[in-house]
Amino acid sequence: MIERYTLPGMGKIWQDEFKFKTWLQIEILACEARSELGEIPKTDVEVIKQKANFDVKRVLEIEETTKHDVIAFLTNVAEYVGPESRHIHYGMTSSDILDTTLSYQMKTAGELLLKRLEELKSILKERALEHKYTLCVGRSHGIHAEPTTMGLKFALWFEETKRNILRLQNAIKTISVGQISGAVGTFEHLSPKVEEYVCKKMGLEPAPVSTQIIQRDRHAEFMAVLAVTAATLEKISVEIRHLQRTEVLEAEEYFSKGQKGSSAMPHKRNPIVSERISGLARVVRSNALAALEDVALWHERDISHSSVERIIVPDSCIALDYMLDLMTKLIKNLLIYPENMLRNLNLTRGLVFSQTVLLKLVNKGSSREDAYKIVQTAAMDVWADKSKNLLSELITSKDVLKYLSEDELKGIFDNKNMLKNVDYIFTRSVGKN
Repeated sequence: MIERYTLPGMGKIWQDEFKFKTWLQIEILACEARSELGEIPKTDVEVIKQKANFDVKRVLEIEETTKHDVIAFLTNVAEYVGPESRHIHYGMTSSDILDTTLSYQMKTAGELLLKRLEELKSILKERALEHKYTLCVGRSHGIHAEPTTMGLKFALWFEETKRNILRLQNAIKTISVGQISGAVGTFEHLSPKVEEYVCKKMGLEPAPVSTQIIQRDRHAEFMAVLAVTAATLEKISVEIRHLQRTEVLEAEEYFSKGQKGSSAMPHKRNPIVSERISGLARVVRSNALAALEDVALWHERDISHSSVERIIVPDSCIALDYMLDLMTKLIKNLLIYPENMLRNLNLTRGLVFSQTVLLKLVNKGSSREDAYKIVQTAAMDVWADKSKNLLSELITSKDVLKYLSEDELKGIFDNKNMLKNVDYIFTRSVGKN
């Protein structure tokens, strides 16, 4: 494997220093390969390896004149190496080092993102187990549906994070390709063995077919996976934002000592981290669209993709790295309020048990249509009159008592009965990992 920075931060991967270091390594490896093939004296390769270097400021200074980054880089390297620099970049095109380096950067960045995802997965599992039986109301369309648990919410996010890990692993494999194949990918002036040698040393696979570039469907796949992962983080953020609403307050972002929520209103405790994640998710999704636009290029290559990638790839990797760090800390410190969950669960005064009553009536011989009408009539009365509850309404209904006794009805209105399969769900999800 190519030498790496020690535990590089995400930002370092996209700095000129890291990029030029990788460019230089590719050029040196290509010289080594040609030496193995007998095309370059080994003594010349040793000189190149000893002397080859670059200065970022000098490269950028030369580029002001050349208007070409790779030529500026090669000019600066030649200033260090001397006559033996004639072997450097022999038979290669700019994209051989540009695209191989970009693949290496994306692979390295992807591996860092995988570590972040594993950390998030771990804390989601921990919180899922902690709140496995913490009862709360499930909502559909924002309206109370039936009871669930906070642990199941965490378990759901845990499963989605697992899928994002698998997607990213596949995307890293897809992008982990290099090319040293010349101006239009035909190896006109280089042996394919040079490409094989360079890619192996860098932990990449040679692209089976290339033109002047590595094809951009690979990059689009990687960027799409980043966008899906960002969408998952926004999904979690939106749920937390809803749960933190004053009228709900079932969960809340940790509010540290000395933190301020509003310049105008001292009482405010706002879900600012969740909102930040939601906002950044929009950027990552937009960048994925730009990556899809980069797939179609003219003939063997144009450079309409290049300027786009210099923005979207670093920005998305850095943004998602930041978002994952924020989300992991957010989940770890998320405040949970079980008492408020029970209060909210009881707000509709038993309406969450309407389906259970419906099915019990059907089991006792009622038609589904009649049972639905009986329960809905009682439920609408409860919606309209805050002094009523569903159990009382059903106990006084002659239509219900034809099928169910008062004791049977009371037995239905038990939250524990609604959650009898929570253990089963955890066994096939969190318990397996």
